[in-house]
Amino acid sequence: MILFIISFVLLGAYYFLIHYYHKGWKQVPCFDSDAINDLVAAEKISVIVPARNEEAVIEQCILSLLQQSYPKALLEIIIADDHSTDGTAAIVQRYRNQGIQLLSLQEKNTPGKPVTAFKKKAIETAIQAATGTLIVTTDADCTFHKNWISTIAAFHRHSKAVFIVSPVKIKPGHAPLSVFQSIDFAILQGITAASVHKKFHSMCNGANLAYEKAAFNEVNGFENIDHVASGDDMLLMQKINSRHPGRIAYLNAPEAIVETLPAPNWRAFITQRIRWASKTGQYKDKRIVFVLALVYILNLCLFVLLAGSIAFPGWLLFFGVAVFYKTLIEWHFVKDVLTCFNLGQFMRWFPLFQPLHIAYTVIAGFLGSFGSYEWKGRKVK
Repeated sequence: MILFIISFVLLGAYYFLIHYYHKGWKQVPCFDSDAINDLVAAEKISVIVPARNEEAVIEQCILSLLQQSYPKALLEIIIADDHSTDGTAAIVQRYRNQGIQLLSLQEKNTPGKPVTAFKKKAIETAIQAATGTLIVTTDADCTFHKNWISTIAAFHRHSKAVFIVSPVKIKPGHAPLSVFQSIDFAILQGITAASVHKKFHSMCNGANLAYEKAAFNEVNGFENIDHVASGDDMLLMQKINSRHPGRIAYLNAPEAIVETLPAPNWRAFITQRIRWASKTGQYKDKRIVFVLALVYILNLCLFVLLAGSIAFPGWLLFFGVAVFYKTLIEWHFVKDVLTCFNLGQFMRWFPLFQPLHIAYTVIAGFLGSFGSYEWKGRKVK
C-alpha cells in the first residue's frame, strides 16, 4: 500500500511535468520552409557522418546526401570511418568523384591517451579537417529530405543560434519492436522540442545536430567529456550552452526531419538505450538530472508493483490503476507528437506498450549506470 501511495505522489509530480512539456510543445514555432527560397547561400556547411561497420546502410545515406538542394560548392560531406572491418570504406570510395570525402581514423591515429569515445574521436577528427563554418552531424543509417541542409542553413541565418537541435524520426516497420521504437522515440523528440524551446533543460540527438565550428573550438570540443563513450550530442550541447547561453535553438520543420532505422532486435535496442543512459552521470544540467530521476523512480515503483504481483497478486490491481493514470497523463501529449511525425495511426498501440516502456526504462537506466555493454564490437564499461 505504501508503494502504491508513493507511486501516486510521483504521478502527481509527473502530471505537471508532462503538462509543461505539452504546453511547450504546442508553443514551438514551425519554421517557414518558404524562407529557403529567399536564402542567399553564402555559408559553407560541412556534413559529418561517423561510421563504423555500416556497409548495409552507408550507401543509402550517401545517395540521400548527394540529392541535397544546397549548392554543391558550399556543401562538404565527410564520412569519418571509425576502424570499420567490413566494406564501409570501399563503398564510400566509390563516391569520391562526386564530392564525398573519406577520412579514416586508422590513418589519423596519433600517440596519446587511449581512446574510449571513438565516435567523438571520429567527429572531432572530421571537424579538424572540415572547411565549413557550420558543422552538421548525422548517422550512417539516416536519410534526409532534399531540402534538409537548405532548411538548416536558412534557420541558422534566421535564428543566429550557435547550436541547432533538429528532429529525428525512427522509420516504423511492421514488427512490434519497430512500432514501439517509433512511438517511444517520437515522444523523446517531443520532449526535446519542448525543453529546448522553453530552455528548460538540455536535450538533443546526434543524428541531427548543427553547430558553428567556432563554437565547438571555443569549448575545446569534446575535451573533458572524451572519457565517456556516449554523449557526443547532449554533453557537447551543455558545454556550448554554458559558453553561449540563450543561443541554442530548435528547428521545427518537416524538411528538417532526419529519418533513421530502428534497432533490428531486442538485444540491440536494449544495448542502444543502455549506451544512451551511460552518460547520465556526466550531466551538469541539474534540471535534466531531476527530470530523469523523477521518471526513473516512478517507473521503478511501477516495475516493483508489477514484479511483486508474482508473490502478491493484489499488487497487480495497484499496478493496473497506476499505469491507467500514467497513460491518461501522457495521452494528449503523445497523440499530438505522433500526429506531427505522421505516426498517429500507431496511437492505439501506445497503452499496450506501457509495461514494456516501464521495464526497459528501469533495466537500461540501471545497467547504464552500473553495468557494461557492447557497441559496434567494442566492450564499454
